[in-house]
Amino acid sequence: MIIADHLVLTRQGRPILDKVSLRLVPGRFTVVIGPNGAGKSTLLKLISGDIKPDSGHILYGDEDISRLKPRQLAERRAVLPQSTSLSFPFTALEVVRMGAIAAGSLKPCEDARTALARVGLAALEARAYQALSGGEQQRVQFARVLAQLPTPVNEAGPRALFLDEPTSSLDLTHQISVLEIAREFAAAGGMVMAVLHDLNLAAEFADSLLILKGGRAIAEGPPQTIIRDDIITSVYGLSGTVGRIPQTTPFVLPQSRHPAPASAI
Repeated sequence: MIIADHLVLTRQGRPILDKVSLRLVPGRFTVVIGPNGAGKSTLLKLISGDIKPDSGHILYGDEDISRLKPRQLAERRAVLPQSTSLSFPFTALEVVRMGAIAAGSLKPCEDARTALARVGLAALEARAYQALSGGEQQRVQFARVLAQLPTPVNEAGPRALFLDEPTSSLDLTHQISVLEIAREFAAAGGMVMAVLHDLNLAAEFADSLLILKGGRAIAEGPPQTIIRDDIITSVYGLSGTVGRIPQTTPFVLPQSRHPAPASAI
């Protein structure tokens, strides 16, 4: 389990996160949602160890994250950021291989090829990363984190995937594929935390949702109890958007807050 307790982060006198707590549990897929600027990516960076909070603490099992060395952290969690830019002409295989090397793999090329195959890019392993489409680059980066953590559990315990907007550049087929792979990672005993903007994908794949607004936790729980008209209205300012088909699965249909002019109907 990963426990983040009362995390606070302030920048230039402005609170980015205000006493936010979260538990990542083996076997569960946790999704963080909320409007732009809510603090979602910042929370992910804090819990993954990329940045440090001003106060609060983060435990990986019974160890404080601040005591883990970079290699130990790399063996326990992998991070997919919102975007990644590369200046050097690496191939797709070389990019994915970096993930395997970061965690000390004894067979980095094999792990990299396995990961590329999982995301459907085995045929492009020799292609220059810069020559790939935006969606293909996103899938290469996802393969990199899979190569870093080829198994959801190792001798140190459950491992964690941190995914920041993993579907942002992908078509519908690959959006579903990436989230299915992430869900499989959790189902096999790992932990997954993802930041998503698509509420319908969040409702479909999340075991637990955390909603942030203005750096504060607004609600937390299963999608069936969290995605409600009153909460969506409070967080996003939209009303009458939530339906259920089938009855147990909520979906969100965004609607304009202003009626269309008669000439447009």
